[in-house]
Amino acid sequence: MLTLGLILFPAIAATLILLIKGERAKQVALAAALVELALALSAFVQFKPDATSQFGFDYAWIGALGIRFSAGIDGISVLLVLLTGLLVPLIVLSTFNRQYERPSTFYALMLFMQAALIGVFTARDGFLFYLFFEAALIPIYFLAAMWGGANRIPVTFKFFVYTIFGSLFMLVALVYLYYQTPPVAGIAHSSAIVDFYKLKLTPNAQNWVFWAFFIAFAIKMPVFPFHTWQPDTYVESPTPATMLLAGIMLKMGVYGLIRFILPIVPLGVEAWGQTVIILSVIGIVYGSIIAIRQRDMKRLIAYSSFSHVGLMAAGVFSQTETGMQGALIQMLAHGINVVGMFFVADIIFSRTNTNQLDQLGGITRATPKLTVYFMIMLLGSVALPLTNGFIGEFLLLHGVFTYNHYLGLAAGFTIIFGAVYMLRMFQKSMFGPTSSRTATFADLTMSESLVFVPLVIMVFWMGIYPKTFMDITEPAVVNLMKYIGTTAVSMK
Repeated sequence: MLTLGLILFPAIAATLILLIKGERAKQVALAAALVELALALSAFVQFKPDATSQFGFDYAWIGALGIRFSAGIDGISVLLVLLTGLLVPLIVLSTFNRQYERPSTFYALMLFMQAALIGVFTARDGFLFYLFFEAALIPIYFLAAMWGGANRIPVTFKFFVYTIFGSLFMLVALVYLYYQTPPVAGIAHSSAIVDFYKLKLTPNAQNWVFWAFFIAFAIKMPVFPFHTWQPDTYVESPTPATMLLAGIMLKMGVYGLIRFILPIVPLGVEAWGQTVIILSVIGIVYGSIIAIRQRDMKRLIAYSSFSHVGLMAAGVFSQTETGMQGALIQMLAHGINVVGMFFVADIIFSRTNTNQLDQLGGITRATPKLTVYFMIMLLGSVALPLTNGFIGEFLLLHGVFTYNHYLGLAAGFTIIFGAVYMLRMFQKSMFGPTSSRTATFADLTMSESLVFVPLVIMVFWMGIYPKTFMDITEPAVVNLMKYIGTTAVSMK
């Protein structure tokens, strides 16, 4: 029932916030998000590190068709539930020095999206997963379209078309899998994800189901060449929406790879996995090179995120325990780091009205707090040892290198390129002479510092003692990899 509370509470709170007038909406939204964080922490602390699904519920949804409202938390999803619960209150708190029109609608949409994201990460029914997968798109679309930049309408329309197009492929695959399951009590089929795992599909069927799922998830992450919607959407969206997109929403795609593609179509993975890894590595190098050339901070961070997600996808398709474990750890680490980096960019923009690096400089002279927090988040992003980014990237690169030495070597350039574009961004914005825009730059306020403190704690906690998080996911990863191996052999 804890899972049901995690899904329903933010949705109910969002509905109530719609009735609140004025700036009080943000305070209620923060309180609601903190309660949701307490529920997520409760699930994390109480979770027993094994391969079972816990804290679940199971109700008839469309009983005549065997479709159920069923969800639970396992070792694959527990870190993502924690990430969603942790980031949303910080994103809400990051807006306390900002003014948004129609604040009740703005904050309600954020909580509605949180409910949908939790639903995605916990659904145990294929069609319920699809419902939440699509539901998460609606709030982010309106957040970007109503509070975004000057080009928000064409950019958000492109984003909407891309994601809906990909989701239709996934829906076709889900319907096909549903009709392949044996009838339940002679009446209906089953849409339970565990029943999809039991199917023995032909190699041809696995190939097209693989691509139907992969296109949907690749667009969401995104993976090269399905990424063209991402940079413009990240730049034009209001920063809280960008944080939700980069920090949590893109993880739906990586999670989908692990939850659906690997266990359901292992022969499809054998046939096309190397192709996906090659595309991912191309994205890693391409995204890094483009990031180095950027002059806009927000766009630079967007391409950095694109590069990091490519490494996660490559690690998943390496089909190794270290690659899989690395993807789960890196999803948590990346969410923390990218939210911190986008918040830095938002703080700089709020004080200078620009994100152009050539118009900044000398900020560090009057901002000791911002300088320290900025550098810590940057070091986590470039995978410095003893930071959270190092653990995930090391495991991912180990997995890809085990799969193929040459692809692993190419993927390793992400660390070198990442240091180049991140340190360049820090140098251009924080050092050098001050400009007319930065001459009166003020240091962090109390609410801004409070956003960074939990992020910094997580950066060092994960980097110094990753065992806390790896132990909780390891049994599920080991069980999944054993299942994939035995299933692939039995299908040949």
